[in-house]
Amino acid sequence: MSEPEKLERGLNLLEATSLNMTFMIGIGPFVVIPFIIRAMNGPQCILAWVVGAALALVDGCVWAELGAAMPQAGGSYVFLREAYGPNRLGRLMSFLFIWQTLFQGPLSVSSGALGFADYSLYLATKLAAVNAWLGAHPRQFMFVLANYTRLVAILLIAIAVVLLYRRITAIGKISTILWMIAAATIAWLIYGGTTHFHKDLVFTYPPGAWGLSWIFFAGLGHASVQAIYSYLGYYNVCNLGGELKNPERNIPRAIFLSIFGIAALYFAMQTCILAVVPWQEAQKSPYVVSLFVERTFGPHWASLATALILVTAFGSVFSATLGYSRVPYAAALDGNFFFIFARVHSTKRFPSVSLIALGLASIFVCIFIGLFSVIRSILAMRCLIQFVAQAVGLMRLHRRWKEDRWPFHMWLYPVPVFLSIAGWIAIFISTGRRPMLASLAAMLAGILVYFTRARLLHQWPFEEAA
Repeated sequence: MSEPEKLERGLNLLEATSLNMTFMIGIGPFVVIPFIIRAMNGPQCILAWVVGAALALVDGCVWAELGAAMPQAGGSYVFLREAYGPNRLGRLMSFLFIWQTLFQGPLSVSSGALGFADYSLYLATKLAAVNAWLGAHPRQFMFVLANYTRLVAILLIAIAVVLLYRRITAIGKISTILWMIAAATIAWLIYGGTTHFHKDLVFTYPPGAWGLSWIFFAGLGHASVQAIYSYLGYYNVCNLGGELKNPERNIPRAIFLSIFGIAALYFAMQTCILAVVPWQEAQKSPYVVSLFVERTFGPHWASLATALILVTAFGSVFSATLGYSRVPYAAALDGNFFFIFARVHSTKRFPSVSLIALGLASIFVCIFIGLFSVIRSILAMRCLIQFVAQAVGLMRLHRRWKEDRWPFHMWLYPVPVFLSIAGWIAIFISTGRRPMLASLAAMLAGILVYFTRARLLHQWPFEEAA
């Protein structure tokens, strides 16, 4: 049975864009803002958000062309398979993407869940009973803190899986509601900043802030890693290509609407926070947005804002779990992964086994790994196989396919492709030595697994020995 008969095309442009933007916002900007300010050492941290938006935009051109030309479930799996040859190198590249997804899919979901749990501590510590207990048991504080974070994250992932265990049309409506809450929350924060704006705080830079030394570029690199993490998700719609109405037009539209919309919100939000909370204080606050609302509207409103941020964070977990659950399904349907992952629910028509497996793997990550280690690992895992190899693959396809195979054409091709490749290589280097080495080790392990499997199944490059 062909894929279009298995999955229901029930998502429209609004719902697809909502899923993308909900995935992109999540908890990311709320937890990485202090780190970005600290890495850049001043209000010039806005530049990191500009770099992140620019990389998302040029890479979005790559995704838009590929997604419009191949609107199927699986996204990068399908793109890599076709770009490098479905019966040759493409089998290895697409397998490596699935292998990587086994790690970075759960990492992405768990990062949103762990960020939710960390930020929820702001509300938990507001409760008198909690403060009284912590005051009476100071030695148990760190133990309780660690277990609280993990338990909340695990519960959040379980709720997301339960809500996703339904038809795609119902999921589209849920995603739209979550996006409306996220957009309203950020709009409220921007309103608070504009009505309490102190330009001296935004435009007063420390000495040497714009000195173009290696320290400046090292700080920009580390800050950009966190910023681009907050933009990730503009491509999520490509994973759902098999469930989108009119995908040739709606996939590029959803990608660019998401990037421009989120970039505008991030720039405005970061500027407003810096205009109310001095950057020297903001860089040290784990709950900088809640602190910002305390300064603008008062402590009670800060609690409400924190609750809304948590809803937004849940939306990211919800969207990420939805998108990544379609990737093993696509590979299994293609015979390049365990066949059980191709199983579709008999009445609700979604990949049920893949969804449950992703949820369980994400819970496992939450138990053993911390938030900022997860963020660096996510980016290091994705840079080479997904982003760089995919951009190179697009150029390969341009040489092989005729113009009528491309429903969408990026401007100034191939300039955005070259910029995307250079940007992702720079981000890969900026993740740090340990994430880079871990990513390369995982890639090498995936190559060994592929060739062992290919030899047993007489697949490329061992067909002739069959």
